[in-house]
This record gives sequence, C-alpha cells and structure tokens, in this order.
Amino acid sequence: ILISHLGRPKGRDLTYSLRNVERDLKQYLPEYEIILIDDFVTADKSVFEAQKPNQVFILENIRFYPQEKENNEEFAKKLASLADLFVNDAFGVCHRNDASVVGIPKFIPSYGGLLLKKEVQMISKIVQNPKKPFVAILGGVKISTKIQFIDKLMELADHLLLGGGIASTLLAAQGHNVGTSFLEDGITDAAKKILEKAAEKNTTIILPKDVVVAPSKDSQTGDEVYKIDNIPPDQMILDIGPETQAEFASIIAKANTIVWNGPVGYMENPQFKRGTDFIYYSIADNDRATSIVGGGDTLAAVSKKEHLEKISHVSTGGGAMLEFIEKGTLPGIDVLKR
Repeated sequence: ILISHLGRPKGRDLTYSLRNVERDLKQYLPEYEIILIDDFVTADKSVFEAQKPNQVFILENIRFYPQEKENNEEFAKKLASLADLFVNDAFGVCHRNDASVVGIPKFIPSYGGLLLKKEVQMISKIVQNPKKPFVAILGGVKISTKIQFIDKLMELADHLLLGGGIASTLLAAQGHNVGTSFLEDGITDAAKKILEKAAEKNTTIILPKDVVVAPSKDSQTGDEVYKIDNIPPDQMILDIGPETQAEFASIIAKANTIVWNGPVGYMENPQFKRGTDFIYYSIADNDRATSIVGGGDTLAAVSKKEHLEKISHVSTGGGAMLEFIEKGTLPGIDVLKR
C-alpha cells in the first residue's frame, strides 16, 4: 500500500489526484495490478483484507484529508490499521509533523527505507565530518526561511556563495542600490546580523560583484550586465554576472565539500538561468569533492542535465535537507528511533 501527496490541495481537489501516478506505476510495474483507492476512510475493510500478492494499492492524495496536516491520532491509527508494518522512504517530508509521517509509527512497527537511509548517511557525512575547504552555495528568493540554515552553515563552511533574492537582500543591507529587485520586508536587520556573524566565525560570504538586470522577470533579453554599484534604479537583478560566475567557479574548484541549495537567478525565464547552469557545471567539474545538491527549484534546474552522476548526492529534500543540516535530525526520523 503506497501513501503519497501531490501539491498543497485545499480539500479534495482532483487537479492534485494521484491518477497520473497510478498510470505511471502501471508502466514501471507491468507485472503488478495497480489500484488507486479513492477514499480509504470510507472503503470497506474487506477491500484491503482481500488484497492479493500481485496487487499494489495507492491511496489517493493523503493531503485531501485535513486530518493529515493536523496529525490527527485517529486518522493515523486508521492508516496504520491497513498494514502490518510501515516503511518511510520519503525524506522530503520528514520535517513535517503530519499523520502519515509521525503518526503511523506510534501504532505499528516502522522503518526507514533505502532512500531515507542514503539521505541520512550522505547529509550526516557533511555535517559531522566535512572535508575542508567546505563551500556552500545558497540561492532562492527568501532569506527569512533560511536564516537558521545560514547560521549553521557559518559554523561549517569556509565560503558561503550567495545569489538570487538572498543576495539582493544582503547587498541592500550593505547599502547598495538594487533597483526594483525583490526585497523582503523587515529583514534588513537580520541580513546585517548575518554579515556580522560571518565576520565573527571566519566564514567568507561572497556576494555578486556583477549582475544581469532587466526591467522585469519576463524580459526577453539577458545581456544587460552591471557592476553592483551601478545598477539602474528601474532594473531588477535576475542573475549573477560573468565576473561573479568566474569567482564562484574558482572557489568551487578548490572545495572538498560542496552543498548547494537554491538557484542563483530567476531560472523560470531561460534568459536568466545561465548563472544557475554555470554553478551546476562548476560543481560537476570538481570530481574530488563530496557534493550535495537539494531543494525543489534546484532539483528542477539539474534533473535533466548531463553528468548528473558526477554529483555525489542529489537530495529529494528541500526544507527537509535544510532542517536536517541545521538540527542533525527530523521529526520523521526521530519517531523511527523509538
């Protein structure tokens, strides 16, 4: 019996149905009969009792039920009653206090799967005993969701290379004019504290020296490059520039441990994904380093690239990877240790 979720549905929204997963599983597992259970709560128990060895049941999107996010105990008990044991192989949700993550293990014998084991082993390796130099590359839009992660990285990393909206916020905190770039409200003081802490902890924060700008995210040209001191007031930062790419590549080439989370440009527009692509190939070129890449947007950026095998570990976790590096464990892992 398989449990999964898709998206963030508000109630039973069939846009987020697992029908497509059912279809794909039929291709991957032709020797099995794949059956989607539309509503396990109202389904007759005899359906599960009569399950044959060659049948795989998929429960419809577990987030269709509000009890999942509430970590409702009765809901978790109902899920647990369908099985003899539980295997959690979803590292990407192990930071969630959801019924299917932390509730089920209270009622039946529960174990981590092979993917979960690999995630824990690889990420623990770089947290507990990283080979130096340790380089972390951090991008994405918001800095507020990553402040604790950045604090932890400053304990571990020798160099912190920043791009995306995070870099724009820190550049603004340094007093640079960043034009119409995205800036989080009320985060300037926190950004200044990050810069101060880095100096205390001997972590070198490398911010862009030049950037690609345009009037909007939808612009069809990505050729306008400016030094950070000369950004036009009517333009926004949408990627790192060639000088910054070269500096980042030089630091990445010398690293023995690399962690990358978050694109360094607005990669939804192909005009502004060159910097992110450049980071990827720079990491892939360093075959000496232990490299870990993670985060939803980062996975989208690298998943179809050639030489993916040169990355030591592509993590399925976004928030889960960040929190595991911060804390060394996750709720969904702790509950399996009991």
